[in-house]
Amino acid sequence: MSLSVLIFFAIIFVLVFLLRTARIGALVAFLVAGIISGPYVLNLFQIDDTWRFLGDLGILFLWFNIGLEINMKRLWQMRRTIFGFGAAQVMMVAVMLFPILVGVTTWSVLGVVTVSLLLAMSSTSEDLQLLTDRNQLNTEMGHQTFSILLFQDLLSIPLLAMLPVLAGRSFNLGATVIDVLVTSLTLIFGVVVVGRLIMNPLLRLVSKLKSREAFLLVIMLNIVAWAIVMDYIGLPAGLGAFLAGMLMSETIYNHQIRAEITPYSLLFLSLFFISLGMGLNLDILLSNWYMVVFGMVGLVLIKFSALFIVARVRNVNATNARLIALLLSQGGEFGLLMFQTMKTSGIEAVPAAHQEILTAIIILSMVSTPFLLAIYDVIQKSKHVFVRSRKKQANTEENLVKPAVVICGFGRVGQIIAHILRTKNIPYVALDLSVNAVMMGRESGYNVFYGDSTNESVLREFGLSPRNVKAVVVALDNTSTARNAVLTVKSVAPKVKIFARARNLVESRALIKEGVKEAWPETIESSLMLARGVLGQLGVSDANITNTLTEMRAENYSELDNAISDKHS
Repeated sequence: MSLSVLIFFAIIFVLVFLLRTARIGALVAFLVAGIISGPYVLNLFQIDDTWRFLGDLGILFLWFNIGLEINMKRLWQMRRTIFGFGAAQVMMVAVMLFPILVGVTTWSVLGVVTVSLLLAMSSTSEDLQLLTDRNQLNTEMGHQTFSILLFQDLLSIPLLAMLPVLAGRSFNLGATVIDVLVTSLTLIFGVVVVGRLIMNPLLRLVSKLKSREAFLLVIMLNIVAWAIVMDYIGLPAGLGAFLAGMLMSETIYNHQIRAEITPYSLLFLSLFFISLGMGLNLDILLSNWYMVVFGMVGLVLIKFSALFIVARVRNVNATNARLIALLLSQGGEFGLLMFQTMKTSGIEAVPAAHQEILTAIIILSMVSTPFLLAIYDVIQKSKHVFVRSRKKQANTEENLVKPAVVICGFGRVGQIIAHILRTKNIPYVALDLSVNAVMMGRESGYNVFYGDSTNESVLREFGLSPRNVKAVVVALDNTSTARNAVLTVKSVAPKVKIFARARNLVESRALIKEGVKEAWPETIESSLMLARGVLGQLGVSDANITNTLTEMRAENYSELDNAISDKHS
């Protein structure tokens, strides 16, 4: 093991620590680590076949991740926001960039159009991480931002379909539009059919083995197989990985696939960004530093202006419009990926040196977003700036439906309670830290949001107050987390009635000591329901059974202390 490897990992650790402290995505840290370790700075590694191979694997996994986010059911449910807000944003940015690029470059019309659309794309990974860090993923502003990002992911299909045109085919506008449209629709239709008819049965067969290794191997084989098929018919291998992700998203196993593949995806994505950093030609960038700096500033200003205008036209309040515009003002990993794919495929829609400059512009714009948000937060807190906007936003929030019940946890218990409340038209809000549970719940029409039930500010933000909320349900599976949630609720609204689930009698009594009004132990209650059925079958009257069970519950199951052991419950 050479010293250069140790230095390399030390560089990565320091960069990840510093950039995550500044709320900048870790992938940027890997990119910067690649630049520092590459031939133009410390020269720890050279770009050889091994690094190219690892970078190609990273490209496939990045395409796969993008495809995995495109679920037809979700797109259809959010179609109005996605195809309204999302399409308007991309077109506005592209229209503003097009004349500028025509004026300052000598690129072909097709090259200008492609670059305009690529720069209109934003960083999905960075924006979702920022929204999560700021606890705004499931606010109205977060949903609008997410819908734009979904449209951008969907736009990747026709942009990928354009790669053969960029590779040098004679350009005819009508023929190109038809080719791209037919290819895109064919791919989408094929994905839905193959996903439903082939992938679902295949994954069902593999899942019966109850082997994580077999499950992961099927995912890997799917990615590589589709990449080879696309490469064989003359299309980019990345398109195959992208289709593999879309196929997986159409199966009933998509959430499990995402959970299983995420650790490996992060590994290969980091390799892609490291190889991308190593491959940047710093000589070209340093000699054209002014183009990089002014290009980055211009890109951020143009995207901010376009996004703000579109948001205001769609009646988004000024505060949310500014936040959406700031969050999406950077370039994205899709642009980096397309430039890298064109570079490795020998496609020169724009000159190679200009691709290097555009890559650097996108990277710098991604780094700038967290700092711009931090500056905005400072300005927002000023007493003299945005006063009208804050008052208007406060009035808007006053008119939102105030929950009568707050549900902490949206597992099986929380979902049942939410369903009952919804059938009775009782306003409620549910919180959970599982993104999958939240997204599935929202798709089914439940009022569930991503949020930490043990965080006082989060509970206040979602409506917990002594006056409005009548009850809180703590439906968390983890005992210590449930206890912390109870203590947090009591600190915000001391007199609110708390109802909790408990796995056994010990947990039930512990929660009641913390101030919970009722804590039902699941094991005992299920046993009592079974006993009710047995006694009824034996001819014991309903009144007698009810009295017996009521007495047990009234004395907190004290009669069962010597009859049961929680060790095996």
